Amino acid sequence: MSFNSLSFNGRLVIICLLLAVFTLSSCKSATAPPKASDGAKRYELKGKVVSADKANHKVTIEHEEIKGYMEAMTMPFTLLEEWVYSDLKPGAQIQATLVLDQGRSWLENPVVTNIADPSLVGKVEETSAEPSPGADVPNFTLVNQDGKKINFEKYRNQALVVTFIYTRCPLPDYCPLMSQKFQQIQQQAQQNPALKDKTRLLSISVDPNFDTPKVLRDYGLRYLASGKPEAFKTWEFATGTAEEVKQVAQFFGLNYWPEKDQIIHSLRTAIVTPDGKVAKVYRGNEWKPEELVQDLEKLKL
Repeated sequence: MSFNSLSFNGRLVIICLLLAVFTLSSCKSATAPPKASDGAKRYELKGKVVSADKANHKVTIEHEEIKGYMEAMTMPFTLLEEWVYSDLKPGAQIQATLVLDQGRSWLENPVVTNIADPSLVGKVEETSAEPSPGADVPNFTLVNQDGKKINFEKYRNQALVVTFIYTRCPLPDYCPLMSQKFQQIQQQAQQNPALKDKTRLLSISVDPNFDTPKVLRDYGLRYLASGKPEAFKTWEFATGTAEEVKQVAQFFGLNYWPEKDQIIHSLRTAIVTPDGKVAKVYRGNEWKPEELVQDLEKLKL
């Protein structure tokens, strides 16, 4: 039977079905995981859902040991398939494939079994308040990669870009990505006459027990555009006591806590104006170095 031989109602039903299939396919493909390269690494992940953030495509999972990659702990992961979020209740069991590819990581092929666990509700929600643009930044005191005390007053009359990392971070799209972005910002600022001598970068470790000044110095040398000591003049790496680091992190709205030998944390990056006020706070890792440099240029340093 041909399409033309069908009744009007029959043809209408087929058209509607085709439109529905096309719409569903389009919706699913829009949030499907990226295509992995041939060199991608894959690991099987099993665990329990702690919380899910559909808007940012993040799910925090209390997972078992990921053999060959990571011991059991609680970590946030990227999960782009939106259809599964209705099942990602706290306490639900989840199995998925963790993909590591070219500096990115994500979960694919999730399988969820809903078993509610009320004790997990709200455990890791983003609740920290962020400072509003124009807020005064306190004169926090820390210690840099050379073991010297520094404070935020030191950066007056210069724009300061602050982010938070720790050197043992295992996910490529968390701390390593933040350091790669800062590497690009440093290079772009040094090539920009309007920013070259008026911009400073500061990476603060949220793992002060492990990230000593020496550890931070060795870590920083891997990212600095120059291995010479003066390279730290424009980009410093800082630690401090647990309380000192916590005060800075809380001010900028960063959540973090220890989990075995790792640190579970959100991501925050901020620009501080030359007169010590918050210009802008960036959440997550979606922002681009070029965009941040453009925001620095708007300060008219």
